[in-house]
Amino acid sequence: MAFTQEFINILPVSERDALLAALELEPEVSIRFNPKVDDVEDLVLESLACRADGRVPWMDGAVYLDHRPQFTMDPLLHQGCYYVQEASSMFLAEAVRKCVSGPVRALDLCAAPGGKSTLLAGLLPEGSLLISNEIQRGRAQILAENMVKWGRPGVMVTCNTPRQIGQSSLLFDIIAVDAPCSGEGMFRKDEGAVRDWSIGNVEMCAARQREIIEDIWPALKPGGYLIYSTCTFNRQEDEDNVRWIMDRFGAEAVELNPAAEWNIAGSFTDDSLPVYHFMQHRTRGEGFFLSLLRKPEGAVATLKSRPFKADSSKIPAECRGGLRPDSGFEFFIKNESVYALPMELADDMWQAGQELYPLVPGVEVAMLKGRDWVPAHALAMNAVLNRDAFQRVEVTRQQALAYLHCDALRFEDVPRGIVLLTYRNIPLGFAKNIGNRANNMYPQEWRIRNSIS
Repeated sequence: MAFTQEFINILPVSERDALLAALELEPEVSIRFNPKVDDVEDLVLESLACRADGRVPWMDGAVYLDHRPQFTMDPLLHQGCYYVQEASSMFLAEAVRKCVSGPVRALDLCAAPGGKSTLLAGLLPEGSLLISNEIQRGRAQILAENMVKWGRPGVMVTCNTPRQIGQSSLLFDIIAVDAPCSGEGMFRKDEGAVRDWSIGNVEMCAARQREIIEDIWPALKPGGYLIYSTCTFNRQEDEDNVRWIMDRFGAEAVELNPAAEWNIAGSFTDDSLPVYHFMQHRTRGEGFFLSLLRKPEGAVATLKSRPFKADSSKIPAECRGGLRPDSGFEFFIKNESVYALPMELADDMWQAGQELYPLVPGVEVAMLKGRDWVPAHALAMNAVLNRDAFQRVEVTRQQALAYLHCDALRFEDVPRGIVLLTYRNIPLGFAKNIGNRANNMYPQEWRIRNSIS
C-alpha cells in the first residue's frame, strides 16, 4: 500500500518491518491520576479491578493497565480522579518541564477531548492560567466537561479559531499545538484513520498545520515556547513542518534529552533536528511526534488591557461560602450563573473572556433556579470547594451510578435542602433532598446513557 511505500524513504527496513508488525498488536491501555485527589492510585485501581502493568516512565502519576475495563461504569472517572490517556502523548510533560519554572500563561490550541489540557492543568505551577481551546463546538463541549471534572481554578475553555486568538491582544508563554493530522500513529486504535489515509490527505494536513501555526504565532510571547505535536509519522507533517516554522519565524528547536531507556526515536531524515518520534515497536504507546520550539526574543507590543471590572460586592453571600476561605476570588454573573476567578488571574481571565468565546469562563459557583441560587456542579468538582459549607452524604457505588444516570435518589435520615454527595469520600455532585426523595442536580447532558442495572 502507499503508506508502506512512504516508509521506505523514512525508516530503515528493519525498523519499518518491526513497526508494521507492531501495528497488528492490541493497543496499550494507560491512565493518568489527578493530583487533586490524595492517595488516588490504589483507590482507582481497586475500583477498576485492574492491576498496574508498569508505570509510564516520562509521566509521574501514570500507569499502564493489565486490561481495558469499562471506564464509563466507574464513578471515579466522572469524579475526575483520573484520565484515560494514550501514554505516548503524555510526553508533553517532558517539554513542559523543560520550559516552565514558575507561573505561566498557557494555551492548548487544539485541546479536545482534553488529554493534554488535563495534563497541563495538573502540571503547571500554581498561579498559572491555562486556556483550553477547541474550534469545533461539539468537541468543545466535551472538552469543557472534562476540564470541569478535572477541577482546577485557573482554567478557561474557549471555542475560537486560531486566527481569532492570534488577532486578539492575548499573549502566552506557552502554546501547545497538537495539530490535526493524518493519524498514522493511531492506525491500530482507529480503523477510520487507516481507511481515510492517502498521500493527498497527508499533503492537505501538512498545509493545514502550517496555516494554524501562521495564525497563532502572533499570540506567542517573544522568548515563549511552542510545543508542536502530531499523532503521525510522515516527514511532511513532522520534520518538514518543524523546519518550516524555523525558517518562517526564526524559531529555535530545543533539545529535550529524554532518557535513553525510553527508546524514543529522533529524526530519520534530519539528524541535526531535535525532534521526538514514538513508534509502537519502540515504546509502549501509540505513534506520536513532538518538537519544542522557542520564539526569538524581541520587543512586546504595547497592548490595551482590560482589567477586571465586575462588581463582586453584588454577589449573594450564599454564592461565596462554597469556596475555600483561604482562597481569594473575584466574582461575576453571566447568563444567570456566578463565576469565580482566582484573584491573581482575574484581570487576565476577564480580558480573555471579553475577547474570546468562553464556554468555561471561570469556576461556575452557582446557578439561578427560580428565585434561588443553587450550587453548580462545577463547584463540587473543583479543588477549591469548601466541603464544610454543605451537608455531606456518602453514597454507595450503585447510588453513585444512579446519580450519574440522572435518576432520583432516596435517603434516610438526611436533612432537607442541598446536600453534597460523596463517593469514597470524594465529591460526586449536589442533590436537593425534599423529604421522600432527592432531586438530582447532575448535568443532564453528561449523564451515563448505559444501563446501570
